[in-house]
Amino acid sequence: MTDTTIVHLLRHGEVHNPEGVLYGRLPGYRLSEDGVLMAKAAAKWFADRDVTALFSSPMQRALETAAPLADSFDLPVTVDDRLIEAENHFEGMTFGVGPGSLRRPEHWRHLVNPFRPSWGEPYKDLAARMRAAVIRAREAARGHEAVCVSHQLPIWILRLHAEHRRLWHHPNRRECSLASVTSLTFEGSRLVEVGYHKPAEGIAKGPSVAGA
Repeated sequence: MTDTTIVHLLRHGEVHNPEGVLYGRLPGYRLSEDGVLMAKAAAKWFADRDVTALFSSPMQRALETAAPLADSFDLPVTVDDRLIEAENHFEGMTFGVGPGSLRRPEHWRHLVNPFRPSWGEPYKDLAARMRAAVIRAREAARGHEAVCVSHQLPIWILRLHAEHRRLWHHPNRRECSLASVTSLTFEGSRLVEVGYHKPAEGIAKGPSVAGA
């Protein structure tokens, strides 16, 4: 019989980011108080599932989101660098006009090609590394379920790739809210279903930065 395996992509919870910058891969960005509640809500959602493997991006916010799951299932958190946030030229800046980075002409050349995109890691490279991370998780949890804690853009690009949709998109149209779960169900190595859940819906009170 063919093994059924589910790999869940869990986006981290809300981050403490009072300046509203695109923090990307910068160190030191922890979960906010609401983010901690989101991580706990996600762990509660997974409580009755057959999770046997847990992976995480190396970023602090992802590791903090993984922690309640590790406690709940008594599992180690395996860091997989392929789950990390996407590279972005605007990392560490506020994005927009007015006081934002777009008022400075030296940044404009990074916006000329939204299809690649020109401001950061190519979508095709992002899809490839996320797919490799999912395959690792699928093999580690074969016949059971795995959780991979990652970030909005990597998870969304992986979903677009899995559903054979174009990779370029408008950031406001991503279906990947804070602490949401994108689930990939496999029969053997064949992807048969993509699901989406929002276990922490209603917890966040403040704005979030797209792509975080």
